[in-house]
Amino acid sequence: MSAAAEARLSELDRVLDAQEASPELAAELFAVADLLGGQAQLRNAMADPTVADDRRRDFARTVFGGRIGAAATAVVVAAAGLRWGTASGLGAAIDRQGVRALFGHAHAAGTLDAVEDELFRFGRTVVADQALRRALDDRTAPVAVRQTLVSDLIEGRTSADTVALARRAVATAAVSFEATVEAYLGLAAEIRARAIATITVARPLEADQKERLQAALQRQLGRQVNLHIIIDPSVLGGARVQVGDEVIEGTVAGRLAAAEKQLTQ
Repeated sequence: MSAAAEARLSELDRVLDAQEASPELAAELFAVADLLGGQAQLRNAMADPTVADDRRRDFARTVFGGRIGAAATAVVVAAAGLRWGTASGLGAAIDRQGVRALFGHAHAAGTLDAVEDELFRFGRTVVADQALRRALDDRTAPVAVRQTLVSDLIEGRTSADTVALARRAVATAAVSFEATVEAYLGLAAEIRARAIATITVARPLEADQKERLQAALQRQLGRQVNLHIIIDPSVLGGARVQVGDEVIEGTVAGRLAAAEKQLTQ
């Protein structure tokens, strides 16, 4: 992502962060993003780079003012006043703020850790179940049907924010449900400036092992770290740690593979 694109996202983030995060705010932003996705004429008018920024903001205020809440209007108007490069980029930026609103609500309620963990675990469940993964990624099936499947699986077992995020991931998955959930978890980490470390181990870690590993990673990275644990017996022993694009291979299988590679060179 270019520095200019990051600057635009950061500017819109600040507008969202100035509002009171709530599920209602998220729902309104999702509704606007869906409306823009389905109406090319409206989408193009709000993102037209040949029109002055102030005029696009005024247009957005005229279209949505009074139809959605003041907080959602502030975000949508601000988004319309920025230049996203493409009309679809505007809708994606508004949708992103809806996701951030749900995480912001969880953060304010003190449940962000639980929501992250629930969303991560459901994402891993989907990855591990080929039939479920195909069902959620099936673009020929109506979105409402796939969202109902999500609700049937996790509603009552996870928080309302987690359900809303998982349902939204089904609706907006551009590549796959798995990739969308990973992107969502990245947004959650940004909210509190934490890194996400995905740890793959052969068996569950004890509480003190998690604490030592988390402390070591935080010292190395110089910031707070969230651990997402994946149990995979094929790693044999040790742990595989991934933070962003960086991978620390400490599994027995990984060390054997590295040794074999050296022997064959």
